[in-house]
Amino acid sequence: MDRKWSDFDVACMQRAMELAEIGRGQVSPNPPVGCVLAQGEEIIAEGWHDHLGDLHAEQAAIADAEQRGVNTEGCVAYVTLEPCNHFGLTPPCTQALLWAGVSEVVVAAKDPNPTVRGRGIEVLLEAGIRVREGLFEREAATQMQSFMHWCEYKRPLVTLKAAIDKNGVVDGEIAGRFTSEISLDASHRLRRQNDAILVGVNTIIRDDPALTIRRVDVGKGKQPLRIVLDRNLRIPEKSVVLNDDFETVIVHIQQDDRGVALPAGDGGADLSALLDHLGDRGIQELLIEGGPIVWKHFLEEKLVDRAIIIQAPVDLGDGPLSQIDEKVLRNSGLTLIENKKWGADSVSFWSRSDLTWPHANWP
Repeated sequence: MDRKWSDFDVACMQRAMELAEIGRGQVSPNPPVGCVLAQGEEIIAEGWHDHLGDLHAEQAAIADAEQRGVNTEGCVAYVTLEPCNHFGLTPPCTQALLWAGVSEVVVAAKDPNPTVRGRGIEVLLEAGIRVREGLFEREAATQMQSFMHWCEYKRPLVTLKAAIDKNGVVDGEIAGRFTSEISLDASHRLRRQNDAILVGVNTIIRDDPALTIRRVDVGKGKQPLRIVLDRNLRIPEKSVVLNDDFETVIVHIQQDDRGVALPAGDGGADLSALLDHLGDRGIQELLIEGGPIVWKHFLEEKLVDRAIIIQAPVDLGDGPLSQIDEKVLRNSGLTLIENKKWGADSVSFWSRSDLTWPHANWP
């Protein structure tokens, strides 16, 4: 650790990062952010961005101080992301910090959002507030990686999740779920941490899935957007995803007002154009759930940033193969990160070499 940081500095920023995690899955398209206020060697208040539209972390920490009846004049604020200086769903955090009489702000990572991009720090410095930056910068950037990636590329990070039997079959003669309960819970946690879930129309026709978060608490978040790749608009009108209370987008290549029409690509809609479209909608994390044809196209075009392959020790009988193996994953630009066990299932985690895994227990 850099010598310019005291043990107390380190403890405060670590606590701020712990607080930020509380908002994960509830604040998108904003990033998870945490903040602590300190006087001397004591933390006097804490806050985090809890859900979209709620107070930002700095404002929540100041509100916590007010509720506790503690004086914030001259305190130090430790915040995982540069304070914003613009009006959005909430007023600027820089103004809240000035109002609270904060004397110093310690920032983990700068905000790459064009509406901020250093201006928050500038405003604080111009007001005579001391600013130090870079404490746990890499760790904070990893915690907010989908937001950071979206700010730079205006595209979502893409995670492919595949469940296969011991022979690589996806959907065989034995119908129904075949992975462990632990894998099913993890899959729903993964859904909660994504803004959108994508499948091909064949998955809808075959399984009629809801593609919603059910096995874990949604909390103050929302159900992810469902995206169905359906080049020829074959989706049955009575499909669950078209008749429940949650949003679904049908992506096709027809001259039709339904859904979203995109230019044609290899075997369907242009996937690069699709990611651009989703980025324009503010989608920062996209989960590809099926099926084999969709997996194949995304991998061949090297559009997958992470992959989670769940292999259950069962035999589903004859059926379509996943067409996913180590060679395919490596050729798509992915590197094996780790192998784990989820119950009886063997799970492999893959990622681009330049992309840090979100955290040790993700998802």
